[in-house]
Amino acid sequence: MAQAYILIQTEVGKATTIAERIRQLPGVITAENVVGPYDVVVRIDGNGDPGSSPALTGIQQVAGITRTLTCEVPARA
Repeated sequence: MAQAYILIQTEVGKATTIAERIRQLPGVITAENVVGPYDVVVRIDGNGDPGSSPALTGIQQVAGITRTLTCEVPARA
């Protein structure tokens, strides 16, 4: 079961609201607003392929996101 982390930069002051919205999306394991170069860190379950996760499509629809970086967790042998 492949998973991925998505690092998200948001518009100023929107991190908490965006994290709350993303938590409601199917396939999202966790979404936390954080301090640092990224504003929200999300972990998704891709059911074998994180690139086809409905969470990714849902995240693309959330207003206030300015940039994302997706980091796939490699499957264990």
